[in-house]
Amino acid sequence: MASTIKLGGSLATGAFASFRHAPLGNLAASVSHRRALRRPSAALRASSDDDRFTVLVADELGEAGLDILRDFAEVDHAVDLAPEELCARIGGCDALIVGSEMKVSRDVFGCSGGRLKVVGIAGGGIDNMNLAAANENRCLVVNAPNASGSAVAEHAIALLTAMARNIAQAAVSVKSGNWQRKKYVGMSLSGKTLAVLGFVEVGFDVAQRAKGLGMHVIAYDPYASGHLARAIGVELVTFDKAIANADFISLHMHYTPATQKMLNDETFAKMKKGVQILNVTHGGLIDEDALVRALDSGIVSRAAVDVLIEEPPPKDHKLVQHEKVIVTPNLGDGTFEAQEQLSIEIAEAVIEALKGDLPSTVVNEPMVAAEVLAELKPFLDLAINLGRFAVKLIAGRGGFKAVKVTYASAREPDQLDTKLLRAGVIKGLIEPISSVIVNWVNGDSVAKQRGLRITEERITLPGSPEYPLEFLQVQIASVESRFDGALSTSGDIEVGGQVRDGLPFLTKVGNFEVDVRLEGCILLCRAIDQPGLIGKIGSVLGEANVNIGFMKYMRTAVDSENFQSIISIKVDDQPTKETLKKIGEIAAILEFVFLVV
Repeated sequence: MASTIKLGGSLATGAFASFRHAPLGNLAASVSHRRALRRPSAALRASSDDDRFTVLVADELGEAGLDILRDFAEVDHAVDLAPEELCARIGGCDALIVGSEMKVSRDVFGCSGGRLKVVGIAGGGIDNMNLAAANENRCLVVNAPNASGSAVAEHAIALLTAMARNIAQAAVSVKSGNWQRKKYVGMSLSGKTLAVLGFVEVGFDVAQRAKGLGMHVIAYDPYASGHLARAIGVELVTFDKAIANADFISLHMHYTPATQKMLNDETFAKMKKGVQILNVTHGGLIDEDALVRALDSGIVSRAAVDVLIEEPPPKDHKLVQHEKVIVTPNLGDGTFEAQEQLSIEIAEAVIEALKGDLPSTVVNEPMVAAEVLAELKPFLDLAINLGRFAVKLIAGRGGFKAVKVTYASAREPDQLDTKLLRAGVIKGLIEPISSVIVNWVNGDSVAKQRGLRITEERITLPGSPEYPLEFLQVQIASVESRFDGALSTSGDIEVGGQVRDGLPFLTKVGNFEVDVRLEGCILLCRAIDQPGLIGKIGSVLGEANVNIGFMKYMRTAVDSENFQSIISIKVDDQPTKETLKKIGEIAAILEFVFLVV
C-alpha cells in the first residue's frame, strides 16, 4: 500500500526576521517592547531570586542583550575565561553564551553535571561547538545567524570599492610620504559584472547594493529564488558561467567539504584575466596558495578578504603580505548596531530555550526523545547521505525545485513519524553549498524558503515492523545528471538505500541495483558487459596506489543479447584526475562518476 503526502506549512517561524534590519534609533524601543513580550509569566518565573536560572556569559555581549537576560535570569558575565575556569563555573549554570572563538568542549558538558540546558553562540557559526557532546547531554545549541547580515553586506561593498580603487594601498603610500597618483589608478564599478556565489541572505544583500552602484550582477546558487533574482535584476547562472564572465567575484557560500577551496588553481584558470576576488564569508573557501599564484600571474588583479584559514595569520603570511591584497580582521559584523542586534537575538533564543520552547535558530537535535533518536539514528544517517549523494549527481551544480522521498516500511503510518528523516534528506540536499544549518526544527521551513517542494510517499510492506525502514529512496525531478545511469525511466535522478548492520548502503541508482557503503569515496561506472573489465579498472587504481575497499558488479539486460553493468567501487583515497581519466579511457566504460559523500 502506498500513500502520498505533500508538505504544508513550515515548522520554524523565523521569529527574529522582522528585527533584523531595525535601525539603531529604534533599538531602545524595540528592546523595551521585546522585554515585555519575553518576560516570563508568574508560572514560569522562579519563586525567588535564588531559584532563578543562571546564565554564564563568557564573552563580550551588547548591553541590550545583557539587559534582556537580566530581566529573566541571574547573569554571570565573565570574559576571557581559561578552559579550566569555564569548567569550574559551568556546574552552577543553566545556560552558557559564548562568542565564535571560545571552544565548548566535551569536558564543559561533562562538568555541567547535566544542569546545562542551552548553549548560545553569539554569531552565525558553530565551528567552536562539540555538537555530539551537546546532543549526548540533551543540551540545546542555538546561534544568531540573522543579526549581522546587513553589516557584513556593507563591509563587502566597502572592500569591493576599496579594492577596485586601490584605496588601502594608496593611503599607505601617502602616509609613507609618497604621492603616486598614476600608480593607483583604479577600475570603475559601473557597468562591470559582479558574480555573487551564494545568493541567499548576505549574498542577496550584496547583489542588491551592487545593483545600486550600476553593476551588472549574476549569481550562482542552486537554491536561489528565480522570482527574487528577477525582482532586483539579477541573472542566475551556472557556477562555471559565473566565474568565467565576472570582473569581480564575491563569495557567500557556506563552508562545507563540497565548497572547501572551491576557488583553486583549476577554477582560477577558468576566470577572466584581471578578475578581482572578494571574500567576507569563510577563509576555507579559497585555496590561499593558489590565490597567491593567480595574483602573481595576473589572472587575479586584486583581492580583498575579511577571513583567512588561519586567524590570526602568521606575520609572514604570503597572501596577507601581498601588495595587491586588502586584508581586514573579521570586521564583517563589526558595527555597534550589528553587535547590539546580535546580543538581542542570542539572548532571546537562550531565554526561549530555557522556557522549554524550541528557538528557530537551534542547530542541533537533542529534543527528540532519546529512544526515538537511538532507533532512527542509522536511518537518519542514510537519509542525509542519500540527499548528499543525489544532489552531487546534478550536472553543472544546477538548481532543482522538486524532490520526492519514498519510505518503505512494515510499520503502519502512525508508527513511523518521518519528520526527522525528511529533515535529514533536506539537510543532505541543501547544506553542501548553502549558508544555512538544517535540522529537524527548521528543515521544512528552509526547504520552503528556497522554493524546494518536497513530497513523500510511504510504501507499507508485509512482514515484521522490527525496523523502522526497509529502504529509503530520493528522487530529484527536472534536472540534468552527471551520470545518465542515475536517471530513472521518468528521467529523474533516483537513488535508494538501506541500513545494514547499522550502516548506510547505496542499493539503487536509476534503474540499476548497486551495493556499496554510502560514505566516503565512491566510484560508479556504467559499462558494456565484457570479460576483463573489472581487472582493467583494478589495474588502473592499483597502479595509482588507490586501495579498493569494496567492489560490486551488477549486470542488467539491455536486450536479449546485450548487457550493461554498473560497477560500484568504494576506495580508501581520492584518485587523481589523471587516474580518473584513465578509467574513462577504458573502451568498455560508457560513463563514470566519482563522488565523496
